[in-house]
Amino acid sequence: MVRIRLTRVGAKKQPSYRIVVTDKRKPRDSNYLENIGWYNPRTHPSTEVVDEERALYWLNVGAQPSEAVARILTRLGTMERFERLKAGEELEALVQEAESNRAELPSPNTNHPIPVAGQSKQKLREAAALEADSAE
Repeated sequence: MVRIRLTRVGAKKQPSYRIVVTDKRKPRDSNYLENIGWYNPRTHPSTEVVDEERALYWLNVGAQPSEAVARILTRLGTMERFERLKAGEELEALVQEAESNRAELPSPNTNHPIPVAGQSKQKLREAAALEADSAE
């Protein structure tokens, strides 16, 4: 069975994920058939990018999204477009709609900066909050 799910990338305690199509029986971070997007929960708001055409293709041939990926696809509107694709709408028109509705990507800066050696996480968060307040 083919599954659309997340695979973890990124450094220790700094998760970032790829949205991949893989065999359900394989381990989380093993080889995959195709990379169709990525998800970064550390940005504000979280960054979610999906290749709409490939996602609709894989859903159409029977790939099942995991719960986390289903939530991401629902937020992006892909699941609603998939229902319309099954109802008979053209794939090209749906992909064009997705491209025109694509939101601007947030800043790649994360909410959780990495502490420098000798600096506590709490002091780092306080400094980041002060910097954010002064920027506004």
